[in-house]
Amino acid sequence: MSKRRKRTKKRYDGRKPNELRPLKIESGVLPNADGSAYIEMGRNKVLVGVFGPREMHPKRFSKPDMATLRCRYRMAPFSVDPRRSPAPSRRDNEISMVMRYALEPAVFLDRYPRSAIDVYAEILEADGGTRTACINAATVALVDAGIPMRDLVASCAAGKMDDQLILDLGDYEDKEGQADVPVAYMPKLDKITLLQMDGILPMDEFEECVNLAIEGCNQIYEMQKEALKKKYGIADEQEEE
Repeated sequence: MSKRRKRTKKRYDGRKPNELRPLKIESGVLPNADGSAYIEMGRNKVLVGVFGPREMHPKRFSKPDMATLRCRYRMAPFSVDPRRSPAPSRRDNEISMVMRYALEPAVFLDRYPRSAIDVYAEILEADGGTRTACINAATVALVDAGIPMRDLVASCAAGKMDDQLILDLGDYEDKEGQADVPVAYMPKLDKITLLQMDGILPMDEFEECVNLAIEGCNQIYEMQKEALKKKYGIADEQEEE
């Protein structure tokens, strides 16, 4: 394998190549939802509400042996400039499906047969990487709703910009960069639940990109746990093995 070029050039927003954007997560922000979370990932602002488990409607779509996880991703018209149409887009539908694929392996769906768990993600402000921000917030909201999970799902992207591998791409880097690799990961189980790539990378750089994204997921995972501890007043304890 060829040696990796050591590049420490600062990015357009002043971050180091392996540095996350400022991250803030709050749990239990919507009183009318069974579970909820708010996240700021850079300038992304995302609100997620979880409803359920509840009876599936229409009943003919229910599964006799497990719950159905339904995710809806929606960007508010004012979340981007210029304003976007309020009508659901093909991209909205695609990311809704991506969220479901990323979260399903973590949820014990078999405990709630013939029911539905609905996850609604509303993008209030978008700045690249909204799918990863939604997965991070949705995970915290599911736990807040009391949905049993095998592990938290943390999500982050890595990519390539100006021939340099970088972590947690912003909107400019997402659009102008050479590659973008979003990853969703369950750290405790060491399992990837989502892996996508936009762009072209040689195999060695792709592997480095995935490992860099997993490093970001591990950092986000700790912040997800802290948000839930803060909500429920749980003091820091030694991690179980």
